[in-house]
Amino acid sequence: MTKKSNLDSPWRAAGLVGAMGLDVAICICLGYVVGDKLGSVITGVLVGLAVGLYTCVLLVKRVLGDTDG
Repeated sequence: MTKKSNLDSPWRAAGLVGAMGLDVAICICLGYVVGDKLGSVITGVLVGLAVGLYTCVLLVKRVLGDTDG
């Protein structure tokens, strides 16, 4: 019988997906606030979305880097 590692946990995957969603939402909201202050809400939201996606890529790379051994 093979023992599963802690890295194969479905709870870990669910936590990662939740963290990614929260990260993108926060970045979009901050982009909205900054864009509102600077006068261009659409640009702020798009920049917030781009930053949120970039930080998600970094987060996934860090989590998957743990599994490489």
